[in-house]
Amino acid sequence: MSGDTALWAEHVAWPMGTRCVTHVDLDMFFAACHILERPELAEAPLVIGGDPHGRGVVSTANYVARRYGIHSAMPAAQALRLCPHAVFLRPDGALYRPRSRRVMEILAAEIAPVLQRVSVDEAFVDATGLDDPVARARRAQGRILEETGLTASVAVATTRLCSKIGSDLRKPAGFVVVPPGQEAAFLAPLPIEKVWGIGPRTAEALHAAGLSQVGELAGASPAHLAGAVGARRAHELRAMACGHDDSPVRTERSPKSYSAEHTFARDEGDPHVLWTELREMAEELAGRLVAAGLAGTTVGVKLRYPEWVTATRDHSLSHPVDEAEAIAREAAGLMRRHWERRPLRLIGLRVSGLRPAPAYRLPPTAARPPLIPLKRARSSQVFEDAFRFLSETIDVGGDPWQIPNTAGKARERVPRCAP
Repeated sequence: MSGDTALWAEHVAWPMGTRCVTHVDLDMFFAACHILERPELAEAPLVIGGDPHGRGVVSTANYVARRYGIHSAMPAAQALRLCPHAVFLRPDGALYRPRSRRVMEILAAEIAPVLQRVSVDEAFVDATGLDDPVARARRAQGRILEETGLTASVAVATTRLCSKIGSDLRKPAGFVVVPPGQEAAFLAPLPIEKVWGIGPRTAEALHAAGLSQVGELAGASPAHLAGAVGARRAHELRAMACGHDDSPVRTERSPKSYSAEHTFARDEGDPHVLWTELREMAEELAGRLVAAGLAGTTVGVKLRYPEWVTATRDHSLSHPVDEAEAIAREAAGLMRRHWERRPLRLIGLRVSGLRPAPAYRLPPTAARPPLIPLKRARSSQVFEDAFRFLSETIDVGGDPWQIPNTAGKARERVPRCAP
């Protein structure tokens, strides 16, 4: 038995009382939502992510774009080089959230209410003890397509590990069932990189030990495996390779904050470099917030000076945000008020006070006048114009954190705060 168990999925009768975990993964979710809004993009290479002319990162790409070698987490500039005629769009949480919520409602109604939403496009559902969980998963997959226009890849297994791996095997719109007792056989022919916890370094050590498939990992002697990854890791990895995974489906999911930081190779005081780092971190955090369906009510910066003195400063917002533009604007305001205008060893950005993101998005200027004045009105390019304004300010020797007011005069500086 192998990944081809999917061929007999509809005929599998699940023993009553046997643990049953279904994993549902929406196919190229961000791109699919944009295509539903703009069907003309269906045949075009579509990339969702950051600015390809800057230092943005790819969040996802449709299958047309993937033929050119484009994939998530790739620098957007590299994606542009691979496919110069690709269409690049920014992530849009307001577009994704309603469809994500409807999918989760369908899963709870058709399969079971014990649901763990991993991200905006992915969930585990525990159907243990329910009648015919395979048919339930089939119905849920059909309803998702019918009601939202989205395709989902689904896998049913006795463990979270096998269901997660299974849902990825036959994308898009795949349906895989791993019958009880066949977990080890299902995993055996797969590459070791499919197993949770095996990253590049661990994979390199296992390959050096002559182990490339999960079945080889499962059959390796404890001593041989321990020599490659250590005794404790050897025990954990061998258990997973044999299909053992008792991790529960957890219905609670309450991260308190998302953060990112960068340590410079040398102490850095160039405002342009510092702003570039903050801009990239704002895009990274916005991507994580959108993927999780969350928004934050507090933005904070972390500043570490050469003598290892660290200052953290936060600002609470009047409404939750999940957009890179809003996060970067708040970061700029905090830097203007609290950076001591001397080199930094480390800079960090944090969004906290997380809550479910609203179904709608306030325009950037709805709550207050814009902090960063634009040289010309471009409502669809607010973020890019803000960055351009700051860059131009830097180029003429100005201070990117000294944001002018609408009268063109510099606002009075806030006294520096002690770290």
